[in-house]
Amino acid sequence: METDYFWTLIADCRRQGLSGDGRDTRLREALLRLPPPEVIRFQACLEYVTGEAYSWNLWAAADRIFGGWCSDDTFCWFQRWMVGLGRPVFEAAVADPDVLAYAPEVLRLSGRPREAWAAADRPQWESLAHLAPRAYERLTAPFTDFGDAFHAAARDLLEAELEAAGATGSVRRAAAPRGRRWSALDEAESRRRLPRLTAMFPLTPR
Repeated sequence: METDYFWTLIADCRRQGLSGDGRDTRLREALLRLPPPEVIRFQACLEYVTGEAYSWNLWAAADRIFGGWCSDDTFCWFQRWMVGLGRPVFEAAVADPDVLAYAPEVLRLSGRPREAWAAADRPQWESLAHLAPRAYERLTAPFTDFGDAFHAAARDLLEAELEAAGATGSVRRAAAPRGRRWSALDEAESRRRLPRLTAMFPLTPR
């Protein structure tokens, strides 16, 4: 799926050095300047790219960063946070999650107890999923179906574009992440698969 403009909007936020509410505000304002169909496209792109990051290897990386356990919801927010790192880092991390160790946003977490992390530094971007639906409401009319039609339109657009490109299968999130499941609590396996992150985020015995 063509995602260049999606990544351009994300890159604009990074160039401004924004995070938290400031980043949300800038991205929301950018979405409000788009025609409604393009807001749907933004959501379709978000579903596509986060689907690319739905893997056991990345979940293990998130487990490691979060101290040994990352819940289902937190992993979803972690995938969206990865989007905020920008396209080059995101795509590199999808291929090799250990490259996250080089990201400044991860480096500044290393060696700090998780309870001391500032809210803006936590590796999650929960609100990203809500920006396009809320912008679409403002551009059109309030939802009467909790956004079901909006999300269905985004999925239909994505499936149509993937089909046109020759891809097969549904874009609905798979029942399980890609790859083979493994545990970040397995120190030997973690050192083999995620050597840098394992060194940066040692696990504290419980």
